[in-house]
Amino acid sequence: MTQKIAILGASGYTGAELARIIATHPEMEIVALSGDRKAGMKMGEVFPHLRHLGLPDLCKIEEIDFSNVDLAFCALPHATSQAVIAELPLDQKVVDLSADFRLRNPAEYEKWYGKPHSAVELQKEAVYGLTEFYRDEIRAARLCAGTGCNAAAGQYAIRPLIEAGVIDLDEIVIDLKAGVSGAGRSLKENLLHAELSGGTMPYSAGGKHRHLGEFDQEFSKLAGRPVLVQFTPHLMPFNRGILGTVYVRGNAEEIHAALAARYAEEVFLEVLPFGTLASTRSVAGSNFVHLGVTGDRLPGRAIVTVAIDNLTKGSSGQAIQNANLMLGLPETMGLMLAPVFP
Repeated sequence: MTQKIAILGASGYTGAELARIIATHPEMEIVALSGDRKAGMKMGEVFPHLRHLGLPDLCKIEEIDFSNVDLAFCALPHATSQAVIAELPLDQKVVDLSADFRLRNPAEYEKWYGKPHSAVELQKEAVYGLTEFYRDEIRAARLCAGTGCNAAAGQYAIRPLIEAGVIDLDEIVIDLKAGVSGAGRSLKENLLHAELSGGTMPYSAGGKHRHLGEFDQEFSKLAGRPVLVQFTPHLMPFNRGILGTVYVRGNAEEIHAALAARYAEEVFLEVLPFGTLASTRSVAGSNFVHLGVTGDRLPGRAIVTVAIDNLTKGSSGQAIQNANLMLGLPETMGLMLAPVFP
């Protein structure tokens, strides 16, 4: 039976990516698209690349009949989803793509996002949406909280190494390059072509990036003790993609073997041959993750690279992967899209 889908916040990048992928999903049908500031417009007017799909017109959230919705994707700005989801029917399945339910401790949410959590009871039922590590919990969830795109990339590289005990937990450095679509679709002066093109810059350095809250939460839980990583993201003049370069202390061959063993049965995660490094070009537009490992010239140190598409595996593709589980569908359904090249 076809699952009826609503996308709340469909006028943003992640909303458009959801629509693009779901359009060819054999068991999902989009029945409602919200975009409050663009309500009444056709989706093809907002995103011309979707013009051929015959999607519903954009509307306001309050105009949606949720009795006809099996699952809602919430692709709204941070701090907006809490109030919106709180007003949905109590049995409504939801996959939230914002940061509103990622951090289990409301005090940590307030620390990283600068305001108190307004839906603490909902937070208690939210399941963290890193699919390959929370698959059983997601399958039984009503509310799934999608990860941050940077947080997903870093965790794919590091979690198996913590599990296997093959790295020094006090020496983890994540250097990350992120495409500009990760900053969203809102107009910002520093994202103008003349400001961004031809250069790059670090941002939120020195322990200020909000996705550190997810790293702290997940790595510390996994290790059973506090694990604090160094993390510096860089804004790059390309549209989509994340490349993480992770520096760790440990034996490079053992690290490669640990990643290969952990992901051997995972369809979307590919560990490249030892010495081969990951590239964003090889995963663009897809739900795949590439990981590469090489040794360093300094003995006992290794370099792990990870590449994902921030809009797909880092957000909307991950959301659909989780929705498949929540709806009892095959996890990979609708997601076996080949990367776009060149």
